[in-house]
Amino acid sequence: MSRKISYTDEPLGEIEVVADFLPPPQELAFREEGVKVTLALSKRSVDFFKSEASRHQTQYQRMIRRLLDAYVDAQQSRAPAPGARRAASKRRTT
Repeated sequence: MSRKISYTDEPLGEIEVVADFLPPPQELAFREEGVKVTLALSKRSVDFFKSEASRHQTQYQRMIRRLLDAYVDAQQSRAPAPGARRAASKRRTT
């Protein structure tokens, strides 16, 4: 058996208030608007995502969607400013 914890009434010392870092409930409930598409994937890819989704108790389509969203986020964070690519291609062709 474990020993019983005995609490004492001692001073706590310096207390630091931590800023609220958790998102508000409305942000947690936010769902992005979805767009249905028809997409042909390789059987190998679908089998992989179904297997992984099963292991992690989630939906394989949700995993694919999150993968694509992560790819878009990564590309947008390193992409040049809008119009920069277009301007560069016009310089090359003229």
